[in-house]
Amino acid sequence: MSRVIAIDGPSGAGKSSVSRLVGRKLGFLHVDSGALYRIMTWRCLAEGVDTTDSVKVSEFARKVEVECRPEDGRIAYYVNGEAPGDRIRKPEINAHASEVATVKEVRDRITAILRGMTVYGDLVVEGRDITTAVFPDSPARFYLTASAEARARRRQKEEVEKGIANQSAEAVKASLLARDAIDSTRQYAPLRKADGALEIDSSDLTLDQVVETVLSALPADWK
Repeated sequence: MSRVIAIDGPSGAGKSSVSRLVGRKLGFLHVDSGALYRIMTWRCLAEGVDTTDSVKVSEFARKVEVECRPEDGRIAYYVNGEAPGDRIRKPEINAHASEVATVKEVRDRITAILRGMTVYGDLVVEGRDITTAVFPDSPARFYLTASAEARARRRQKEEVEKGIANQSAEAVKASLLARDAIDSTRQYAPLRKADGALEIDSSDLTLDQVVETVLSALPADWK
């Protein structure tokens, strides 16, 4: 049976960096669940689907085929044989992703895809409903958080490094807070700290400190 480390939290809390490093240290495959929602959003926008129309989004999402491949310590995604790359990380995708993610049929389909990844081996899965809806029975569940200011700084730095930045720090912060509000109040699988999950505030912690906190809290036979 595959082991799954589940990590939830809002944008900019450090989920991706922490998950990648934890996976590397343990030999677990890193899974970015948010990329699947971004892929759905990217394809909706590319095909002119109104992301505010849940019926149209639901119908269109059934047609999007995503191939999952274990590569270089992670699960990589391909659409029509092509990796989306940074096209799914642009601000316009951020602006519509939460709308797409509120659609129950989209979440159900992506949940099924994520659960199916256990055939590839041990996983460290990051997202917003991994500890509550996708892998609620995992003995290794974590909720990463940080102040809005810290999260905005990290997100803007990430965008600058990827060459896709065109927003001020305040604009990035406003975008994050708007997404927090949508994600935490949506009807289906809202973002929240799961009962029993270990909460880690990374505002004033280094990446290594957060990773060490995660590793030290894992079941003894997982280390």
